[in-house]
Amino acid sequence: MTQAHDLDVVVVCEINVDIVVSGLDGPPVFGAERTVDDIALSAGGSGLLTATGLADLGLRVGLCGLVGDDLFGRFMLDHCDRHGIDRQGVVVDPSERTGSSVMLSTTVDRAILTHTGTMARFVYEQINFDVVHRARHLHLSSHFLQAGIRPSVPALLAQAHALGLGTSADTGHDPDEGWDVDDLLPGLDIFLPNEVEAQAITGTTTPEDALARLAQRVPLVAIKCGAAGAIAARGDDHVCHPGFTVRVADTTGAGDAFDAGFLSAWLGGADLETSVRRGNACGALTAARVGGTGALSLAGVAALLASG
Repeated sequence: MTQAHDLDVVVVCEINVDIVVSGLDGPPVFGAERTVDDIALSAGGSGLLTATGLADLGLRVGLCGLVGDDLFGRFMLDHCDRHGIDRQGVVVDPSERTGSSVMLSTTVDRAILTHTGTMARFVYEQINFDVVHRARHLHLSSHFLQAGIRPSVPALLAQAHALGLGTSADTGHDPDEGWDVDDLLPGLDIFLPNEVEAQAITGTTTPEDALARLAQRVPLVAIKCGAAGAIAARGDDHVCHPGFTVRVADTTGAGDAFDAGFLSAWLGGADLETSVRRGNACGALTAARVGGTGALSLAGVAALLASG
């Protein structure tokens, strides 16, 4: 009997809020007060931002994660409802505190200060596999921050494959700078690091060398290179797309938006080049506004793709 999929993607992820400080022209100075352009509370967590982008692009998305029964947790549940994300797989635990990150953002880069909270405490036993079974594809985010799930990542990806799902992951940055992904890569169909992560993982000094190494271990690899666009490989198929030129307001969530754009195209049957271009378009649109969500729509992405 064939499983009927009422979800396109289930995202197993950290769920936290972002407090985005924008308008900085350099690092903050202790012992002094400075004014900034804006401080905004927004949805956070790499996987949650990718889930939001996928939903805004018209995919049916489910979420598995953990929040506390607190102000930040309720904010995130409301966010899911507003974007039509199925949160049946989100566990609410009154004994936990929802994680949070302070993003100090300039037009060039950002610094992140994170209290992991529930991000590090979500464990394999809390994953709702009834929700997973409803999807065609599983995306895993923030491999290093999700410390509770990490020991069970091989079991999670194996179970996803046993249920007929494809798998993808975006590791995010490793705060401990260990960059060990030997437990992750064997279970992936798609790997979506940025160039810093890819080079650290492989011990290489260029994204091209990192791509060559990773493509020997994962069937499809796409590496995000910021303003330089993205490169990707699947077997003998190699793509290099320079990206789109926009006026950058805040880089928060741009890589997660790339993931959403890439996966939405790939799962829709697009080829590698089309998927990379769509990922780049979504990343550029997100970088052009403050915050990691709210920039993506089918019409907006189509317009940018048509411009070049």
